[in-house]
Amino acid sequence: MKVPRPWSARAWLDTAHVMIGFPVAVLLGGLTLLLAVAPPLLRRALPWFTRVQRSRLRAFQGVRIPPVPAPASWRDPLTWRQIGYHLLSPVVGLAGAFLVAFAWGGAVVGLLAFLPPKLQEPPLEFALDLRDNRVQLAFMLVGLALLVLAPFLARGMAALDLSVARTLLGPSRTELGQRIETLTESRAGVIDAADAERRRIERDLHDGAQQRLVSLAMNLGLARATLTDLPDPAREAIEQAHEEAKQALKELRDFVRGLHPAVLNDQGLDAALSGVAARAPFPVKLRVDIERRTTPTIEAVAFFTVSEALTNIAKHSAATRAEVSVRRERDRLHVLVYDDGCGGARMDGGTGLRGLAQRIDAVDGTLRLSSPLGGPTTIEVELPCE
Repeated sequence: MKVPRPWSARAWLDTAHVMIGFPVAVLLGGLTLLLAVAPPLLRRALPWFTRVQRSRLRAFQGVRIPPVPAPASWRDPLTWRQIGYHLLSPVVGLAGAFLVAFAWGGAVVGLLAFLPPKLQEPPLEFALDLRDNRVQLAFMLVGLALLVLAPFLARGMAALDLSVARTLLGPSRTELGQRIETLTESRAGVIDAADAERRRIERDLHDGAQQRLVSLAMNLGLARATLTDLPDPAREAIEQAHEEAKQALKELRDFVRGLHPAVLNDQGLDAALSGVAARAPFPVKLRVDIERRTTPTIEAVAFFTVSEALTNIAKHSAATRAEVSVRRERDRLHVLVYDDGCGGARMDGGTGLRGLAQRIDAVDGTLRLSSPLGGPTTIEVELPCE
């Protein structure tokens, strides 16, 4: 924790948090006791009281306590947690206000001992004879000590108040666990839906636009080969259209392969990665040891990890060879990509590795990159198989 200084903004914010929090806590605690005689009114007022305290914590501490739903009934534990906070808060506030006020006040009194005797008129008059140097020195030391101690006391009492508020006003561990489980299931559903949508687009393009481009390229090629007696401008137009159709077909195939290769669904990760390694412009040693296939989403992430890594190697590393290893150990899939290139790859160096890391994080995987200048570069990825 950073050491607070008496003149820092943090020290004054903590002090204001404690000193203002005490009367606010007394007011809300008193209203809680007063409305206890009318339980329906108290249950309606509790969310308002809690909102006031959350606003105070956010204003002085910059902390946003996660909101919780309004309590449904008196049987709801949230109701009693909020009541408990509003009744406990004045006690914590009293202790904090007393200690912090004593520390700051004592520091001021101790340092005022340096004033000349003629300026020590009421209310600055002390019971002790401040003309004695020993008394002045004692006051000075105590004042300096309290001046150093006051920010720590303010920070500690503010942290105590914040801890109590988080425990009683925020969601409980059970609620947080349920929320995390719900969010995890929702994220898994979104990832699976996105992967299924990519597969659908790949099938539609493969069965639709790609087949039509193949037919168009074949017809133009047939016309180019048979219609040799056409005028030169017409023949050149056919030849140009034929080349454009072939180029469009190649780009569409690359795009479809980038979306989700059909071979990955049909034959698995080994066959799909074999095709990627064969198309690389440098030798790639591939080892795949998977006894049992993983989920389609994890297979897709592993495939795109290797594909993106080999693409980056071809573009930036000037490597002469690469190695790819994929193996499954119990519930983890390990992917390793190595190249002997010039190194210097960084996670913030471009969108390729950053996008790859985001895709891996989305399935709770981990990515480790080692790429010193001069090489070699190693990418290690671990993915959950389930």
